[in-house]
Amino acid sequence: MDIAGVLAMLVRQGATVAVAESLTGGLIGAAFTSVSGSSKAFRGGVISYATDLKRELLGVPEELLRREGVVHPEVAAAMATGVARLCGATYGLAVTGVAGPEPQDGKPVGTVYAAVSCPGGKIEVRELSLDGTRERIRVETVDVAVDLLSGVLKANIGEHSG
Repeated sequence: MDIAGVLAMLVRQGATVAVAESLTGGLIGAAFTSVSGSSKAFRGGVISYATDLKRELLGVPEELLRREGVVHPEVAAAMATGVARLCGATYGLAVTGVAGPEPQDGKPVGTVYAAVSCPGGKIEVRELSLDGTRERIRVETVDVAVDLLSGVLKANIGEHSG
């Protein structure tokens, strides 16, 4: 689904979203704000490229970061929860991963985790294994993250994603 469609679903549900981005460096926020009227549903976000920002701004547990590194599903989930809390949003959407050119924390290039935190504490996480250049991995991460949020929103209004 396109960004405009996701924003329209958020508005229909009276919901908002905030984003926490690592490897995408603001691409998700830029995609949302490229749509006229996005301020009705898009609260803002945090580009937490540095590990200490994930901990200090988003509340990712230090022990988790030390044990697993930043490229981990629990880190993505904590980032999503943290940004929703920080920005006062209904949903938090977060991505963390390895865009390259080198592996990170023992994870190969193209390993990405996207997470959506939902009202009531439910969290959806998707693991990705992407191929291509650094830029392609970053752009595909945006698409997959938006699709993940779209699926969550559809499920919350009783539609079937497909």
